[in-house]
Amino acid sequence: MKSNQGLFNRFKTHYILFVCLLLLATAMAQAPSTHPVTLEPVGTHSIFGKIDGIAIEGMVQSPSNEVTPLQVICLFEYTENDIFTSPPALPAAANGIVHVDKQLNGLIQDLRKSGKFSGHLRETLLITPPKGTIGAKRLLLIGLGDRTKFTPDLMIDIGRIGMREALVLGVSSYAHGSDLKDGGIDSPTGLVATNVVKGAFEAYETDLYLQSKHATSKKPLVKITMLAGQAFYDPSGVAIKQYLKGRHN
Repeated sequence: MKSNQGLFNRFKTHYILFVCLLLLATAMAQAPSTHPVTLEPVGTHSIFGKIDGIAIEGMVQSPSNEVTPLQVICLFEYTENDIFTSPPALPAAANGIVHVDKQLNGLIQDLRKSGKFSGHLRETLLITPPKGTIGAKRLLLIGLGDRTKFTPDLMIDIGRIGMREALVLGVSSYAHGSDLKDGGIDSPTGLVATNVVKGAFEAYETDLYLQSKHATSKKPLVKITMLAGQAFYDPSGVAIKQYLKGRHN
């Protein structure tokens, strides 16, 4: 009897140990990857694909330095020092909005603080930057509203707005910077990038429809450049390519 009890106790101990090891292995398999993030050099760029003959380019670049006929940047409603608070905002050296504001001699923050551009949801303001400031000939500010209410689906609308402004201006290309992480939102990079592209081409296809009805004139748009920080270029590219693949299937 004692011998049988001893065997049972040993079996029970081994069984409990086995279950614990199994649970540990399962937890490790489900844990987020700890692989180091790739920091692509500034200036890295490639064409992710095309829609309706328009190239979608990825670029590691600050919106302050991108040379383009039209630069789109996005801003939440103003709160004190929001883009300079790190974290949650990106540090100044990697913060595209800070760069644009600095090269425009504080104009962006002046507009925001004074309420001349409040950043309300879908609010827009088109600026012609003074020569010798930023690389873009025109700068479009788009409001993202209250940061506490942000959802990635909003970026579909933001993509539409950027494309429609580009078509109205008749530019041949434009650059888009979502600037969510600059503003302090830890957003899903790939989903945000694809939502911007999705919205942009919904707007473009509406324009094609209007062209077919002779209700608008043709605009020779050939490229959209999606700007990304060094750590976000690769995930943006992977997501956009996957989205394009799904459209073609």
